[in-house]
Amino acid sequence: MSSQDIANPAPLGLASFGFTTILLNFVNVGLVDSSLETSFVLTMGLFFGGLCQLIAGYWAFKSGEVFPATAFTAYGAFWETFAFYLLIGPVMGLIGNPSGESMAAYMILWGIFTFYMWINSFYHNWNLVGVFGTLWVLFFLLGAHFAIGSDLLLKIAGAGGILCGFLAVWTSFCVVFLEHSEIKLPGMKTPLK
Repeated sequence: MSSQDIANPAPLGLASFGFTTILLNFVNVGLVDSSLETSFVLTMGLFFGGLCQLIAGYWAFKSGEVFPATAFTAYGAFWETFAFYLLIGPVMGLIGNPSGESMAAYMILWGIFTFYMWINSFYHNWNLVGVFGTLWVLFFLLGAHFAIGSDLLLKIAGAGGILCGFLAVWTSFCVVFLEHSEIKLPGMKTPLK
């Protein structure tokens, strides 16, 4: 199979990231029940946020697209690690709860990665600049929340996360629309290429 036989993975990767991010941040702002027994954050993180992005990342690697391959694979792994932690930690009780400092470090490291992806998003399109820009801020706000334990910071981060997720979903829609539309923007094959 050649890379020309692979559909653009961006809509799948962006939608799976976006909708999973929205759901988690609905919990963070208090719009959705936060108990893991009744929340779909765990299963959505494992399968839609995690697995679908890993698949999209693989397709992007096969297509020779370094930026989306790196982004989808990395954030797919983020969702897998986060959901797996929820599964073996709070749900199954196999591991204890991490300290606030270790959760802060986890989020800040993702913030640093996202910051350099945000810089590279400037070579693609403004939708992605918005997605990555709101995402690195989200990770640093979550890091600050875990470091100092502020519920206000968690709610602010949650609101930013909902915005980030909606921007990703919007970008997914735009990619599908532009690839199936008669409307072509000058010099633009797809938003991610």
